[in-house]
Amino acid sequence: MISARARILLWLLVVMTVALAAVAGTTRSILLRDLDHRVDRLLAQETQEFANLYEEGVDPETGRPFTSPRRLLWVFLQRQYADPDEELLGLVGRSDRGPAQLVQPRTLTVTRPLEADPAGRREIFESGDGTGTLDRPSGELRWAKVGIGAPDGPDAAAFVVAIHTERERQQVADVFVIMLAISAVALVLISAIGWAVAGRILAPVRLVGETAAQLTEQDLTRRIPVRGRADRDETAALAATFNAMMDRLERAFAAQREFVDDAGHELRTPITIVRGHLELMGEDPAEREETLRLVTDELDRMTRIVEDLLLLAKAERPDFVEPEPVQLAELTADVFVKARTLGERDWELSEVAEGEMRLDPQRVTQAMVQLAQNAVQHTAPGSRIRIGSRAAGGHVELYVADGGPGIQPQDATLIFERFRRGTARRGSRGGGAGLGLAIVKAIAEGHRGRVELSPTEGGGATFTLILQDGL
Repeated sequence: MISARARILLWLLVVMTVALAAVAGTTRSILLRDLDHRVDRLLAQETQEFANLYEEGVDPETGRPFTSPRRLLWVFLQRQYADPDEELLGLVGRSDRGPAQLVQPRTLTVTRPLEADPAGRREIFESGDGTGTLDRPSGELRWAKVGIGAPDGPDAAAFVVAIHTERERQQVADVFVIMLAISAVALVLISAIGWAVAGRILAPVRLVGETAAQLTEQDLTRRIPVRGRADRDETAALAATFNAMMDRLERAFAAQREFVDDAGHELRTPITIVRGHLELMGEDPAEREETLRLVTDELDRMTRIVEDLLLLAKAERPDFVEPEPVQLAELTADVFVKARTLGERDWELSEVAEGEMRLDPQRVTQAMVQLAQNAVQHTAPGSRIRIGSRAAGGHVELYVADGGPGIQPQDATLIFERFRRGTARRGSRGGGAGLGLAIVKAIAEGHRGRVELSPTEGGGATFTLILQDGL
């Protein structure tokens, strides 16, 4: 199979060959056309000058109109000087060898003159046309004539202008050959330059292939160097796009490994507990009932872990968040009403944002209820928990503030990771798997936002969802 580099070069050579051939052919045609036009002008000029003398001229010796064709031709030819490759002839009378040639023809730089070609002179003299072309072994000859007297009369004569075009046509042919030679050299240079340039342009493509061939599930860290600006250079854009794809793949594989590791680690304990209780379960009805209760509780916990893990896995999908127009005041009030049922606390709706934004109300409610659940687990009955929202600068902030023991500084980032719990806090009643705050973080990032942790004034922790408008 021909490589992409070779195909690019072949197409370039085909296009350049056609273009150079077209230029050379067009130049040759233009030069030949100009030659024909120049010859036509010369023929017309010379014949017109003779026609003027024939109609209006007088014999310089007598001062009267010319009475003899020979005398007219002799006077005119004496006054003329032929251009290169041009013959001026005066033909009078007839003979077996053709028209007689005057003694005073004007011929310059003509190697095979018409005056030495009786057959050619006879053909021109007897032709009924005023202009024509004579094909001779030495090349093409263009002629024009002005007849004098009756063509068949005894005093028949003619003035003939003959232009030999073979030399100039050969010059045009030489120019054409030179252009073809230059085009051939240019094609060789273009081939060398095109091969080098095509290799340089396709280098990122080859690097992509080589990098992709070296990638494995265990090593997704290889990247392609980006040279140039991706918004102006297609090859740089290709390298940047490939690197971005590899970043997504690396994150996806990392999330997959993390999911498997976390699931295996967290599910192993309840499975062990269930198996142990089932193996030790006796025949006593009370013991069987207690064992079934413990097994059911562990199975429920396993179900919650699996559901949370599936939710976090779905967070990588583009349809995880489905924004729609939402009234912020109504959303805040709904969250507050649902949170009040989570425990006997002093619930307070501290402030409510006004206006409308595009958010996913179900995901936002899920995140806020999770934060409220955490606040309930880490506070005592009767403790105050504040819920509120405020809008500013194209985003909305929804927060849950509790009066519990707060979060240790070393745990501020740790608690948002999967299956990670902070240092045990006094008054904590939580026994979750450590996925709640990871889900909250995923929901915030799905809204192009984030979740922040700050201390509550007077003690406690405040979790704030900062969400961007989905417009």
